[in-house]
Amino acid sequence: MKRVILIWTFITFLGLSFVHAEEKKLVIQGSTTVLPIAQKCAEVFMKKHPEANISVRGGGSGVGIAALIDGICDIADSSRPMKKKEIIKAKEKGVNPEPHVIAMDGIAIVVHPSNPVNELTLSQLKEIYTGKISNWSQLGGKNQKIVVISRDVASGTFEYFNKLVLKKQRVRPDALLQASNAAVASTIKRTKGAIGYVGLGYLSSEVKALRIEGVLPSEDTVLKGTYPISRALFMYTNGKPKGLAKDFVGFVLSKEGQRIVKEQGFVPLK
Repeated sequence: MKRVILIWTFITFLGLSFVHAEEKKLVIQGSTTVLPIAQKCAEVFMKKHPEANISVRGGGSGVGIAALIDGICDIADSSRPMKKKEIIKAKEKGVNPEPHVIAMDGIAIVVHPSNPVNELTLSQLKEIYTGKISNWSQLGGKNQKIVVISRDVASGTFEYFNKLVLKKQRVRPDALLQASNAAVASTIKRTKGAIGYVGLGYLSSEVKALRIEGVLPSEDTVLKGTYPISRALFMYTNGKPKGLAKDFVGFVLSKEGQRIVKEQGFVPLK
C-alpha cells in the first residue's frame, strides 16, 4: 500500500512538473491607450492556447518602455515611438528594441456633453492648454471656467499631444493630471467645464468629441489622414520576437487580431 502511494505521489509530481514546464509566460506592460487591445487579444489568445499565461499591465508608455529595457516585461505597449535617449539606454543594457505598429489611433479632444462648443482649431487648443484661454465664453461657449485635464508625463499620449499640439510648451500649472485614458474620460463626464484628450477607444456617449480644424476623429478620418491628431500604436520587443512573444504579436497583426482592434474602438491596419 505504501509503495502504491509513493508511486502515485511520484507520478502526480511528474505530471505537475510537466504542466509547469509546458506553461508559457508572457508579460506585457505600458500604454493605457493600447491596454484594451492587449487585454482583449490576450484573453482570446489564451483561450486558443491554454498553455499560455499572459499578464497585461498598464502604467503608461514610458513605464512599459522602461520595463522592457530593464528586462521586466517581454512586450512594451506604447502610443508613441521610443525616444532617442530610450534607445541609447536600451542599447547600453544589451536590449535591441524592435517596433511593431499594431493599430492607428486619433487623439480625440473631449468635453462634457452639455458643452455647446463643437469645434476648435489647433491654435485654440494650444492656447487653452498653455493658459491663454481660460473661459469657454472666449470660444463662443458659456461664461464658465475651463477645467484643463491632461495626462501625466509617463503617458505616450501626453508626449504626442505635447509635441504636436503644444509644440513642447508647458501645460498650464492648474491642469489636473490623470494617469490613464479612462481616468480622463471619467473626469470629463463628471465635470461640465472640463476639456481633455483620449484615444479613440475611450469615446462614448458620456463625453463629446470636438471637431479639430473642422474634422471629427474617426476610423475614416484617421485612415485618410484628415484628422490632424493621428498616430500609430506600437508593441515593442527585444529584437525580433521569438516563441510566445512572436506568436502573440503575430496574432495581434492577424485578421482576427485586427478585428479585435476595431472592436475596441481603434483603427485596424487591415
